[in-house]
Amino acid sequence: MGLAHSANATSARQGPRPTRGRFLHSAFDLIQVKSGPAPPCYTEGMSEKPLIDAAREKVLSLAAETQFAPNGIVSRTLLRTANSRVVLFGFAEGQELSEHTSTQHALIQILSGECDFSLAGRPHALKAGDLLYMPPNLAHAVKATKQFSMLLTLFKPEQEDRNVTDTISQ
Repeated sequence: MGLAHSANATSARQGPRPTRGRFLHSAFDLIQVKSGPAPPCYTEGMSEKPLIDAAREKVLSLAAETQFAPNGIVSRTLLRTANSRVVLFGFAEGQELSEHTSTQHALIQILSGECDFSLAGRPHALKAGDLLYMPPNLAHAVKATKQFSMLLTLFKPEQEDRNVTDTISQ
């Protein structure tokens, strides 16, 4: 799941590609992003090739795989299955994703550095070692107070979860 939400996004292997404010669809693993307004969900529609083949075992060093870009955000899809995605992010200090929602459950592990994570408008200062769970459709935003990295795991709600969510929103 590469992340690209501005016209200044560049693939590590391709050079600049216009995105018209939407996601950059790429077959490559690494995408550099300059800050800009985030679309409704920064992980939907991302299609670069994952680093892990779901049919085979693999050991990765998260520290070695984490990439940072000056004044940008770098994301790398580690794993994609029919019901889940695992994405590694590196944020330069000061970079942010504005408030948005996701239709999926999200588990976020802060690997290094520090950030402010806003959940339904309430700020939370997070640091390396912190774990955050977000249910589907929760408004959230993130800003790097220092350079930081995080591991995002998204998983689709089960059918019964969707029914509960649909009932609550009516």
